[in-house]
Amino acid sequence: MFVGRRLVETLVEAGHDVTVLNRGVTPVDLPPGVGVLRADRTKPAQVAEALGGADWDCVFDVSGFVMAAGGVDVDSFLDVFESRTDCYVYVSSIMAYDQALLGLFPWREDMATNPTGPSSYGGFKAVVETALLSRARSGGLPGTVVRPAAIYGPHNNIYDMETAMWLRLAAQRPVVIPHSGLVTASYGHVDDLCEAMIALSRCAKAAGEVFNVTTSALTVKRYVETLAAIVGVEPNVVEIPDDILAELPAAPFGHLFGRAHHAVLSTLKLQATLPQLDPRSFERGHEETYEWFLSMGWDRLDVPLADPVWRSSWDFAWEAEVAARVSTSRNRLSSQTGAT
Repeated sequence: MFVGRRLVETLVEAGHDVTVLNRGVTPVDLPPGVGVLRADRTKPAQVAEALGGADWDCVFDVSGFVMAAGGVDVDSFLDVFESRTDCYVYVSSIMAYDQALLGLFPWREDMATNPTGPSSYGGFKAVVETALLSRARSGGLPGTVVRPAAIYGPHNNIYDMETAMWLRLAAQRPVVIPHSGLVTASYGHVDDLCEAMIALSRCAKAAGEVFNVTTSALTVKRYVETLAAIVGVEPNVVEIPDDILAELPAAPFGHLFGRAHHAVLSTLKLQATLPQLDPRSFERGHEETYEWFLSMGWDRLDVPLADPVWRSSWDFAWEAEVAARVSTSRNRLSSQTGAT
């Protein structure tokens, strides 16, 4: 719906023949001429039947989310592509790293991976990485792994990221941020990710390697300030104290603002391998994304958007309630200090 959609569009625009394989559950508009194969990747025999006897110049695997692919026999699935493609590019995630690394900057590709196993998102990514890289070393399947962090851009279906932030800022709603706005995360535009993936597919020395693919690392505070400048407003930032945050049944902010995403990726390996890449700056990428947001009329949204896979959305009423609670707590503290 997001990365896969833009990757298909980018490949078609470059003149490639593209075929998509999926379950056909989620409707999506594909460019004219794109072939469509139907199969459930949790059933390798069904995938093999759908592919028939064809070979492929390159396979881009962007469906490795555990909710869509959980339960799959990874080795049986990869067997289907053994000796049938010149490259296999797997979209992994920053979550494939061992999360015990949180707060240590930056994360390099040679660091420990997520040990939690195939039932978790990051653990599943790490399991697939290990299997694919093992085959790459044996020569049967020349696989390359890309690890993006927070991906943004047109058609982003994680709705508690920039879409919700544009709406907060434009309406001067409170922007609740935890931990003094110091949580830091890496962000990259979807088009830059797609361009890097395609370039890596053409790079023989990328086989058997892992590459972090992202652009800028920013604190939450800088993120909000930058997007506010793009909208042309002064943000109504409300810093939530840790003691109030601990009492809440649900976080009043996007998922990337929490401590679980306090991580920065190093992209030195990608830069050394593909020095020709010229990714967008955080500012430019979000300017482009805001223009798309406005062109879609999403600035007039009056109900939260919801995605059936990620289930990320927003609740402005809850955020306002928490902001009011923070204000009341501060006023009470101020009164107590004055009385003293």
